[in-house]
Amino acid sequence: MTDASASAAADRPWLDASLPVDERVELLLAAMTVEEKAGLFFQTMITMGEDGELAEADPVFGLPSNRDYVVEKRMTHFNLLGVAPTAGAIARWHNKLQELAASTRLGIPVTISTDPRHSFTENPGAAMLAGPFSQWPDALGLAATRDAALVERFGDIARQEYTAVGIRVALHPQVDLATEPRWSRALQTFGEDAELSGELGAAYIRGFQNGESFGPGAVSAMVKHFPGGGPQKDGEDPHFAYGREQVYPGGKFELHLKPFEAAFEAGVRQVMPYYGMPVGTEYEEVGFGFNKSVLTGLLRERYGFDGIVCTDWGLVNDAAIFGQPFPARAWGVEHLTPSERMEKILDAGADQFGGEACPELLLELVADGRIAEERLDVSARRLLREKFALGLFENPYVDAEAADTIVGSAEFRAEGDAAQRASITVLANRPAAPDALRRAQGPTAASRPVLPFARGAKLYVEGVAPEVAAAYGEVVTSPADADVAILRLQAPFEQRETTFENFFHAGSLEFPADVLAHVAEVAAAVPTVVDVFLDRPALLSPVVETAHAVVGNWGASGAALLDVLSGAAPAQGRLPFDIPSSMAAVEASRPDVPFDTAAPLFRFGHGLSL
Repeated sequence: MTDASASAAADRPWLDASLPVDERVELLLAAMTVEEKAGLFFQTMITMGEDGELAEADPVFGLPSNRDYVVEKRMTHFNLLGVAPTAGAIARWHNKLQELAASTRLGIPVTISTDPRHSFTENPGAAMLAGPFSQWPDALGLAATRDAALVERFGDIARQEYTAVGIRVALHPQVDLATEPRWSRALQTFGEDAELSGELGAAYIRGFQNGESFGPGAVSAMVKHFPGGGPQKDGEDPHFAYGREQVYPGGKFELHLKPFEAAFEAGVRQVMPYYGMPVGTEYEEVGFGFNKSVLTGLLRERYGFDGIVCTDWGLVNDAAIFGQPFPARAWGVEHLTPSERMEKILDAGADQFGGEACPELLLELVADGRIAEERLDVSARRLLREKFALGLFENPYVDAEAADTIVGSAEFRAEGDAAQRASITVLANRPAAPDALRRAQGPTAASRPVLPFARGAKLYVEGVAPEVAAAYGEVVTSPADADVAILRLQAPFEQRETTFENFFHAGSLEFPADVLAHVAEVAAAVPTVVDVFLDRPALLSPVVETAHAVVGNWGASGAALLDVLSGAAPAQGRLPFDIPSSMAAVEASRPDVPFDTAAPLFRFGHGLSL
């Protein structure tokens, strides 16, 4: 041991890696001021500066500078926003942030978290675009593969990519059951079936947490949204006051716990409770983050969970999002002050305030004697233990040059592409008129369905880049000149008043009349394939009636789609939920009960081979 390291060990005995983690936690906790403890309790959004530099204050998101967060507020947990151009840029920023943390009195390393970063969608309240990371279907698409080994492999690859840039907490998986077809958060779930959701959620967690070897190479998974989002009144989302109620007319509260039980068995390290407030159950009618009967009685006592509980984002303070005011998601306790909300959250059994950066409020509660410092220590131990277990005290830095090699490697991208193809689900496939079919498939094709189409056919495409389609046939600019038309659509949703609301696709599942008219017009001219991004179970009956083939995806490139449609890759996907037959059936169904819409058009598990 050098003189410098010996001096550091004497000044900071918790850095001695030969000691048990619990002993190291107690040594560090004893050295912390109440201000340093309070900083642990807040995990909020943070942005990068340009090309991996530390960020100054961000007026768009209303965020202080990176330095203010770490030095002034003594915070050490952050949720990274935004898409970086390269993995190296993220890694360099991370290292600079760790250097800043090392310069503080105790040198506690920061922990970086993120929402999912490997898909095709960007909703700032749910996920980020893949950017430099390998690109995979969203969780619903992983569920469509029915392949737990593939899901675990995805988690393992994502773990390697996250750790390469310094991300050590995944604010996922989302194992809520998509039992209300209108709900806007279905895309990041594993669908409607509790057994499948539990199986795939557990596989996902094992991949991220490095199986049984949780430690320096792992990413800590935060399963959400306990005790199960999905049973939303009228399908509305509890990010917003009009969606705050979770209802259980079918008495299925316990069913929504099943996927979480599988996550606990898989050793998940962290839990996020949902915004929603349960109505008409045995539990207090307040948001789950404030709910002692749920967090202490159910999670801590019934399930024996002793990991970290971090609230969903923004339960304490009102805030502006995209310049528009939004209330705190303090459902059922709107009348309480921010300090009183914070007190109730801690009393409920949570450890950390997601999306908040106000340690001064917590310090006021301690100074006023409303929160004992011993209560801070209970949660601080959990939060520090995770940093030690992840190896952040031994090696907080990453290799920025290696990050660009690891993240988005050819191998990882190829596996993501294969998963995209495996998730694509063919729902309907019928013959076209004989003459049109012969043009698409050749002289012997009169009785065959329109898919697969022949390589070299004349293709009219919407939603597929012409240069991509050109690898599969001759691209034409008019349906009248085509052998096959391929149209890509988004599942419908209603426009709402604010920018942030419109990231959450909600409301009616019916396609607008102009969209249906366009599909019918094209299908009248040429054999037509409609591919729908099914972030919600759209009402497909009118599309199926006019199009010759209908396909569902949950995140797939144009090339992945055309590989399946042309027969170059097998059609393997199976529906992760029912497709309802009408809005009347949706409105009559019970939000907490899976597979409850009358006479669905397509059942869970449906999918055709080509």
